[in-house]
Amino acid sequence: MNENHPVLTAQQTAALLSEPKNTVILFHARPDGDAVGSAFALRALLQKMGMQAFCLCADEVPARLRFLTDGVQQSVLESALPDDFRIERVVSVDTASPAQLGSLADRWLTRVDMMIDHHAVGTPYAPAWVDPAASATGELLFSLSRLWLESGVIDSIPEAVDTCLYAAIASDTGGFRYSNVTERTFLCAAELRRCGVDTPTVNHLLFECKPMAQLRAEHLGFARMQLWHGGRVAVIPFPYALKTEHGIADAQLETLVDVGRSVAGVEIVLVVRQPADTGSFRVSTRSSGAFCVSSLCARFGGGGHAKAAGCTVMAQSMEEALTILSAALDEEIALQDA
Repeated sequence: MNENHPVLTAQQTAALLSEPKNTVILFHARPDGDAVGSAFALRALLQKMGMQAFCLCADEVPARLRFLTDGVQQSVLESALPDDFRIERVVSVDTASPAQLGSLADRWLTRVDMMIDHHAVGTPYAPAWVDPAASATGELLFSLSRLWLESGVIDSIPEAVDTCLYAAIASDTGGFRYSNVTERTFLCAAELRRCGVDTPTVNHLLFECKPMAQLRAEHLGFARMQLWHGGRVAVIPFPYALKTEHGIADAQLETLVDVGRSVAGVEIVLVVRQPADTGSFRVSTRSSGAFCVSSLCARFGGGGHAKAAGCTVMAQSMEEALTILSAALDEEIALQDA
């Protein structure tokens, strides 16, 4: 951790956040369940303490996650921040590096007072409570909520908070299937279930309820999947033209990594998508073996977890992006296998 950005403990974080200040909560672009669940859990907890809080993101919450935000906040875009909201504190959640803030970085990065995160690889940009042993940032917010409850800062935890926390943890663990799950993860989930979270419904909304466009995207991704390194690596390219031809939004491409992971023998998945008609290609990676994908992504200025990471590759075409990735992957596999 950079010496200019102090390392915080759970207790210090809880104490600082309990200071009554109007708070803007930032979370990463192209938000997932952990980012949305953690941000909106913190929002509700701060409101429980009598503060005003508002969540901001460079991108809107995907339709499949709006069950966490409906009736709470209509939009998370910067333009939705009320003009009369007096900003006294800015906190980021589940956002390991400045680049992950997307279009919010230019205005908000230097205003972040605290970051709460669980990624092992990143670029600290504020005083931080980071716990790589946690399966999700939602686990850290779970700890905060219980610290405040046990210390009497709050007298109860709203049901919506626990639902957001469960969704955050379930989302980042793939329904408790990934290697980041620990005993603590199950204990958190058990407590949330005991407190009344409707876990079957949340799991259905997170993992089983997909719009037709998303199912179409998975089909198109499977049809274009390439197998490298003797079937050890699955690569799914999804260019901008394909996305626009079939009317598919970026949020509906999130499950393409699961398409690659479902193929027997595949240990590493690379999904390469082109968000716009430019030379910027977003790469999402997963590993189900010993290979550390965050090291691969770090070569391009990205990062994340050993088993799940992301980066951006600049190229003139999808073919060039794949060539660049292939060369870097070859080097990284040789290095790690050695």
